[in-house]
Amino acid sequence: MVLEATMICIDNAEWMRNGDYAPSRFQAQADAVNLVCGAKTQSNPENTVGLLTMAGKRVRVLVTPTSDLGKILACMHGLEIGGELNLVSGIQVAQLALKHRQNKNQQQRIIVFAGSPIKHEKKLLETIGRKLKKNSVALDVVDFGESDDGKSEKLGALIAAVNNNGNSHIVNIPPGPAALSDALLSTTIFTGDGDGGSGFAASAAAAAAAGGGMSGFEFGVDPNIDPELALALRVSMEEERARQEAAAKKAADEAAQHEKVEDQASGSVDVNMSDPGSTTAPATDDKRHDLTDDETALLQQALAMSMDDARPDSDAVADTDLSDAIAEDQDLTFVLQMSASKSANDVPTESDLSKVLEDQSFVSSILNSLPGVDPNDPSVKDLLASLQSQAEKKNEHKSEKEDEK
Repeated sequence: MVLEATMICIDNAEWMRNGDYAPSRFQAQADAVNLVCGAKTQSNPENTVGLLTMAGKRVRVLVTPTSDLGKILACMHGLEIGGELNLVSGIQVAQLALKHRQNKNQQQRIIVFAGSPIKHEKKLLETIGRKLKKNSVALDVVDFGESDDGKSEKLGALIAAVNNNGNSHIVNIPPGPAALSDALLSTTIFTGDGDGGSGFAASAAAAAAAGGGMSGFEFGVDPNIDPELALALRVSMEEERARQEAAAKKAADEAAQHEKVEDQASGSVDVNMSDPGSTTAPATDDKRHDLTDDETALLQQALAMSMDDARPDSDAVADTDLSDAIAEDQDLTFVLQMSASKSANDVPTESDLSKVLEDQSFVSSILNSLPGVDPNDPSVKDLLASLQSQAEKKNEHKSEKEDEK
């Protein structure tokens, strides 16, 4: 591999706005420059590439020879188009930049992209060519775009003057459907001279040829030219295939697991929906039965409390403190005696109780005042009927005893 320091001269004149090369002359040239820079830096780690523009107010060096491809490509953004092409000044500045290269062991090469008309005389160009040859500087010219005013003849004379043992080349690329960078892939400007060519460039050229049906090698790379690249591409393809198969298997497993979880969830929902239906009816019946028993118990407790309230002597006997107070206070004794006699007269008899139970409106009003008691409940009605029948039986039995006496 050749150790080189390369300066690329870019044509940014007004003629670069034309669209005969897709998408435009300047953009097609920029793509080709990027490709050449990549090929040069990949062919040898110590190769360096610099850029300059030849149109505008003056020749401007964008970047001096460097091996940093990112820095080189970044210089291509934001370039202005304008002015006329100054080929001679561009070549002279490029030669000066190569003269001050850091590694003096690097061979010197200038690559010129000329897409605009050339205003210089043929004789001046030959003089520049001889000077380059004297300083051991190789020159490659990419002739595209305008072809009037003897442009091809002038450039041919320049290459003939600088050529030394076939180290300089000129490439004419007419407008067409193919991109400018694709047309350069198969030329010596891109691939290099003989064994000194770039393996990267050769592989890219083989890939481009394969895309055009000119090569039958796997991945478009001839293993005889670059076996390391062919092996790397093959290994990369195998790894990608294995990765895709693993991803597909993982996706299938996840789908199966998700489907299994959904089936289990649907089964549990069905069981939960069926279980409450089987136990709802008995639970409701038990609840109703408990509610009826509670209402009956409340009714009986209410009636017992009403009966206890009608017996005032039950609580009076149990109160010892009241007895002591009666013994000490004669007036209180007299009042209690009067109250007792009145209460004795007011004590209801069983006949009076039966009369009370016969009064349905009175019983209903009492039951309505009790919390949680429904007078229309069948159990309440049955209880009232049983109490009324018991009272009637007692009255009849009492009347029979009085008749016997």
